[in-house]
Amino acid sequence: MLYSLLCYHREDVVCAWTKEEDDAVMEKLAVVQERLAKAGKLGPVVRLLPTTAATTLRKDQEPPLVLDGPFAETKEQLLGFYVLDCKDLEEALDIARDLGAANPGGSYEIRPIGIFRNGSFANEGVGT
Repeated sequence: MLYSLLCYHREDVVCAWTKEEDDAVMEKLAVVQERLAKAGKLGPVVRLLPTTAATTLRKDQEPPLVLDGPFAETKEQLLGFYVLDCKDLEEALDIARDLGAANPGGSYEIRPIGIFRNGSFANEGVGT
């Protein structure tokens, strides 16, 4: 079963990390990600740009309204996500715990993926 692992954290905290602090977290995460990739458990991993780069389309109005910023203002922001292939929720939780040990603070929301369609992007170099 496919699961999304949504990564939340206080954006002001993460954006305040020095390059060295950020690189250290990314290195620790890379160790876990590499293990998951070798096991065939790891799908796309996405790190979102700050909410200051977000644009929201409110479609409940006619015409739809375009706003600067994220959909909702919260203490913790959605900073990225993983797509994982796990046998069950317990395996997804184990993976979240491993990633959490490498990445201080914040929280993970684990949610099954009901509909999945592989996109047409190549796996390497998307968005670069």
